[in-house]
Amino acid sequence: MQLVLGSSPNTNNEIKAGSGKFSFANSRNGKQVTVHYYLPKTLNKNSPVLFVMHGAGRNGGPYRDTWVEHADRYNVLVLAPEYSDDKYPGFWNYNLAGMISDVKVNKERTGIDSYKINSKKEEWVFDDFDEIFDAVKDSLKLKVKTYDMFGHSAGGQILHRLAMFKPGSKANRILASNSGWYTVPDSTALFPYGLKNSTATKKLLTKAFKAQLIVFLGEKDNENEKRGDLVRSAEVDVQGTGRLARGKYFYTKAKQYADALRVGLKWKLVIVPDVGHDHIAMGNAAAKYLYGSEND
Repeated sequence: MQLVLGSSPNTNNEIKAGSGKFSFANSRNGKQVTVHYYLPKTLNKNSPVLFVMHGAGRNGGPYRDTWVEHADRYNVLVLAPEYSDDKYPGFWNYNLAGMISDVKVNKERTGIDSYKINSKKEEWVFDDFDEIFDAVKDSLKLKVKTYDMFGHSAGGQILHRLAMFKPGSKANRILASNSGWYTVPDSTALFPYGLKNSTATKKLLTKAFKAQLIVFLGEKDNENEKRGDLVRSAEVDVQGTGRLARGKYFYTKAKQYADALRVGLKWKLVIVPDVGHDHIAMGNAAAKYLYGSEND
């Protein structure tokens, strides 16, 4: 199989079996994203498609590489977009998908001093995934109608917000893994830590709670875990002092909010035993969760 995407005429965007990368420019503002991919030799028109979202290192290639063995085993097309610091500076342009702007950070307490809500949804990152999927699907003539997603750490942050603020996308199962902190379904907590002053409505959240979001947590990614950068501030410590506790808090608050709305919550909480803040180990568990069987 070969693929040529026409979004960047000055870039060689041919895709063939194996590992590679191509450039993609979205239709809203023309910003280019490098998409690292792995295409198994046995890929067919009914093969699943998986987006793998990198962490704060903005390193799509290495994240893609950790999924090559799984892609071959389960015959999955892997797409790993890379949101570079030069085009998407600051955690608010990746982790928060561009939903806030003009951010001033207090480095002493690692909190946000001031910001503006960006209500221009066309500037948010979330629409990129459907656009990339549609372009790849059309070029390869794939028959699949949805894609799965796995994101670790900062990648987990953007994915749980995707489920909340962009329900109805073509994403199927969304595994948000080991997020550092969350936008919690809590109308009393100020956005981006909660929903107060955000663009979220009860109608949007009712739809969001029907998404197949899996809060995917490492059992040992707790307050004793030293790997990764964990933000500590008064605003986020309400959620807990470690990623495991914060993930549980997020899920509990979502269940309470869904109960208050009298709607069912399809989100799931999955805790992976004996794993800390390790994207490779969490990816191994995610591959089995998504595509494996009891015999794996």
